[in-house]
Amino acid sequence: MKSGRYDMYNNNKFKVGLFGANCSSGRAIVKNLPERWRADWDSCSEMARLADQGGFDFILPIGRWKGYGGESNFQGSTYETVTWATGLLAQTKRITILGTVHAPIFNPLVAAKMMMTADHVGHGRFGLNIVVGWNEPEFQMMGHNQREHDARYDYADEWISAMKRMWTEDEVFDFDGDYLHLKNVVAQPKMTHREPPLLINAGSSDAGKNFSLRHCHGFFTNFVRRDPKSTIDFVENFKAEARALGREINVFTQGHVVCRPTRKEAEDYYRFFTTEGADFEAIDEILRLKNVTRANTPDYEEIRRAVPFRNIGYPIVGSPDDVAEKLAEIHAIGISGIAFSLVNYVTETPLIAQEVLPRLQKMGLRA
Repeated sequence: MKSGRYDMYNNNKFKVGLFGANCSSGRAIVKNLPERWRADWDSCSEMARLADQGGFDFILPIGRWKGYGGESNFQGSTYETVTWATGLLAQTKRITILGTVHAPIFNPLVAAKMMMTADHVGHGRFGLNIVVGWNEPEFQMMGHNQREHDARYDYADEWISAMKRMWTEDEVFDFDGDYLHLKNVVAQPKMTHREPPLLINAGSSDAGKNFSLRHCHGFFTNFVRRDPKSTIDFVENFKAEARALGREINVFTQGHVVCRPTRKEAEDYYRFFTTEGADFEAIDEILRLKNVTRANTPDYEEIRRAVPFRNIGYPIVGSPDDVAEKLAEIHAIGISGIAFSLVNYVTETPLIAQEVLPRLQKMGLRA
């Protein structure tokens, strides 16, 4: 049964959150434009204040350790997410703020204590996005060799299972798994309400999905507007699998919002920052990391031009009416909420709070 924590302490049918604001440029691969998100602390603090007062439900960071070069060094300046969340929780009153943590590189006892601290600072408003990693240069910086794909989730399974016990059990315990061998474990204080925080994951593989079914309260999937039936089927099947395990899991999606007073203003800006405003040097590095180069890919230029659009996820572009209608469409197919990025989180959040969220309320999607 859900508690207030897992519903983000409100009855909003459709949750709305900000995504990626702990990283410079957010998720928009743009040149050094005047409005490019720098992700300095004062800006992040102001963003959290605006989102909290404006009625947003959550803030979700990206786990990133190294940038991609180019003119902007896309995502080159980033905050460690649990520390970042703790600072923002101390300055807000209502909003849920998550950390995004690579399980393989965080000692479970240290991570559990960090998250207990964040949770107490926020009086139960801390959440955790569990990731297992894919970016090899980031792991090389840490001297860490990545496991085979499915083994990463096997490790994460032990990692979160051990931490759940640290968060809730008073007795000293041993944990002896295939990867973790912990002796005489004790951790105080316990999590708020003596229960794990809101846990989410976005692993698209079978191993990632099965991990989420066992452990998480929220699962992120991609929404494709031209094929809504596939999303409907996925959500229904995923929730049925969760119920078969005696669990209830909400399904979320991610995207990018460009909201302006008029549709034309929004469409013009969306077109600009995904074409002539894009940092294609950084895009070349992103593709190189995925072994996509001019030498081995005949249609490289076509793929390169598509990256600015694909990287931000589902685009929600238009006037406040347009944006509200598109969000309502997403909810109608069974999605419980969305985490979206903005080019500038401080300047763009107020219009969404003042014009889009009230429209969703009138539609019955917000309490």
